[in-house]
Amino acid sequence: MNLTIHTSFLPHTDPEESLTFYRDVLGFEVRSDVGSGTMRWITVGPPEQPGTSILLAPPAVDPGINEDERRVITEMMAKGTYGWILLAAKNLDETFDRLQAGDAEVVQEPTEQPYGIRDCAFRDPAGNLIRIQEVR
Repeated sequence: MNLTIHTSFLPHTDPEESLTFYRDVLGFEVRSDVGSGTMRWITVGPPEQPGTSILLAPPAVDPGINEDERRVITEMMAKGTYGWILLAAKNLDETFDRLQAGDAEVVQEPTEQPYGIRDCAFRDPAGNLIRIQEVR
């Protein structure tokens, strides 16, 4: 079997804010943008990796989700504990400075972790945690 990661999902609460963050701050290209209003599904990804994408989607729209589950998802997103993704950068300090200049919410400055990885963390406009580790 030869599997690849094609698309990962992150929820958004404001499609325009998320689009601006992922396109203008992170530098991802927009691959598709369908729907309207808050019911938009936006696919973004690194220009150098056309086969790997992030789908930014409205949360809790699945008809199988009940109101209690919707409430829990909304509460978890507000706390920043619902969605997260791990990215990698060759120059973590440069990446950190760019995101900080783009007004991203800093969660953790570049830090050498006890398990041997140097990383930092931000939140996107929906509260999703974005950890960025340095690759050497």
